Amino acid sequence: MTATPTPSTGREWHLRTRPVGWPSPDDFALVETEVPTPGEGQVLVRNEYLSVDPYMRGRMSAAKSYVAPFELGKVMQGGAVGEVVASNAEGIAVGDHVLHFFGWREYAVVAAENAVKVDPEAAPLSAYLGVLGMTGLTAYAGLLRTASFKEGDSVFVSGAAGAVGSQVGQLAKLKGASRVIGSAGSDEKVKLLVEEYGFDAAFNYKNGPVGEQLREAAPDGVDVYFDNVGGDHLEAAIGSLNRGGRIAVCGMISVYNNTEPAPGPRNLARLIQTRGRIEGFLVGDHYDLQPEFVREVGPWVRSGELKYRETVVEGIENNLEAFLGVLRGDNTGKMIVKL
Repeated sequence: MTATPTPSTGREWHLRTRPVGWPSPDDFALVETEVPTPGEGQVLVRNEYLSVDPYMRGRMSAAKSYVAPFELGKVMQGGAVGEVVASNAEGIAVGDHVLHFFGWREYAVVAAENAVKVDPEAAPLSAYLGVLGMTGLTAYAGLLRTASFKEGDSVFVSGAAGAVGSQVGQLAKLKGASRVIGSAGSDEKVKLLVEEYGFDAAFNYKNGPVGEQLREAAPDGVDVYFDNVGGDHLEAAIGSLNRGGRIAVCGMISVYNNTEPAPGPRNLARLIQTRGRIEGFLVGDHYDLQPEFVREVGPWVRSGELKYRETVVEGIENNLEAFLGVLRGDNTGKMIVKL
């Protein structure tokens, strides 16, 4: 079988202007560029799957953050997995599949030290962008290290039908949580949480005040809150926090497109009464857990004990729409773009 020849040009997404509020298609451009040749110690990857994630919204702003902003007029970045079509690096051969961080494009030149070989026989390639990738490690590190989860804890997860949230809830159940509660934005997602992911209770945050719905779902309070949403969800969790409760702040998607600062929770004083703790975290600080994470979670994924969903959008021309869909909550599980 002959290898498919590499075309001379490929498409990539550039940031044209910095969005104010909700991103607009006018802020972006899909550009055709020459496919580069890998230099010494580099490989050329034909991307097969791209990741779009909420944190990318922050990189579109010029504000100082934990990661450098996307540069105007240049290609954006994100998780990607693909096949090596040319190699100038030892240890990585043509035909290998690698995970890397040069998404939002069809072809990428990647330094060997920034490419992680993955096995398409062990799991579907797209899983390395989600359940076995950064998404899964985020859930694992946030729940077990930042929130110090222990057997018997009652756990509340917001954005629970998303890629991270759905994994947090299932990990908590697999590790002996007494009760797992999730919030989501549709009745269909609520049903999914209970019937497929095994949550003990779930509610649609659009159906009434979050605080009231949480008290009903968790009458004995919560020991751990995994926050993907912020806003009224964070305030509700503080209101239901048990003594010694822990809150791990992973994301705050409810405020990402605000043009004015969002007010903080009005009940922070309750942390004094509960001796509660709120801690933010970034997955990049916890890569030392990666081997342990894969060892423990890999078998659960293969056995089907840990279930996952993907929302797949086809074509690089639809990469932007897929990203906007994540901000709108259109996805169930990990949003993936298949090229």
